[in-house]
Amino acid sequence: MPADDSALDPLRHRLHQVIFEADTPSGKIFDTILLVLIVASVGVVALDSSASIRANYGPLLQMLEWNFTFLFTVEYVLRLYSVARPLAYARSFFGVVDLLAILPSYLSLLIPGTQSLLVIRILRLLRVFRVFKLSHYLDESRQLWVALRASRRKILVFLFTVLTIVVIVGAMMHVVEGPSHGFTSIPTSMYWAIVTLTTVGYGDISPQTPLGRLLATLVMLMGYGIIAVPTGIVTAEISRTVRGAISTRACHHCLTEGHETDANFCHTCGEALRAPARPAAPAPPPAPSDASPAEASPAEASPAEASPAEASPAEASASDARAPDATRQG
Repeated sequence: MPADDSALDPLRHRLHQVIFEADTPSGKIFDTILLVLIVASVGVVALDSSASIRANYGPLLQMLEWNFTFLFTVEYVLRLYSVARPLAYARSFFGVVDLLAILPSYLSLLIPGTQSLLVIRILRLLRVFRVFKLSHYLDESRQLWVALRASRRKILVFLFTVLTIVVIVGAMMHVVEGPSHGFTSIPTSMYWAIVTLTTVGYGDISPQTPLGRLLATLVMLMGYGIIAVPTGIVTAEISRTVRGAISTRACHHCLTEGHETDANFCHTCGEALRAPARPAAPAPPPAPSDASPAEASPAEASPAEASPAEASPAEASASDARAPDATRQG
């Protein structure tokens, strides 16, 4: 059973958030610096492959390469330390890529020339999609992966059909053209059939007889129709994929990424996910005054309660005009 998430010490929790999560500021800074180092290290390997540049700057390039190798080695060890299941990460896709990113440098001490394989570090740039919160790209990549998995059986049937056609056409061309025109064996004829069916057409082998050219024409026309088949299969599966918002959180136990933003548990192993970092809540507004409207001061009384002395001149003149009429009636 996997180790309990609570059994890990706070240091490993913190390292996991910084190294594997891109939802926190420190994690984003770490991954951004890592991507810059990856690009720089690949550039150093590319420059070192040039004989003229290596002759002038060989020691400098070698020093830079070993510095990159040391930094990536420390990072790889920290990744293994910060996860609950180091072996599971080491066998994952990115775990294998991280190991291959440092292995050629050490192998070059025993086997000269293997340092050129360090260009495999470019695969580590695939993290750019989650580092910079490109959730749309994460969502699209998830849909494409789901569609490819859903259509794998159809694609296998399609490839089997293509292989059958290649074998039949190759055998026919070997019989029709023969060794005199370059079709020396059925495997060689199958190679020509694949090149022709995919509309590549290298031209190193070509039919010379009318029947062979007719067969080549049919194969080329068939190739245009066959190319569209896998595209239609994958497109149909993509249209069935349900879209959902994807976060960059990674499961601490199985290292699965691509969870939905409102997910509380890993969709692979079922372990609880740590909540993503959220900004601090704004301060609450000040409490209203305890004084009620009924306790308002006389100075705040409504205009209807104003004293007679504050009456308008029009109301005063109207009152004076009514006073003589009241006296005569009396």
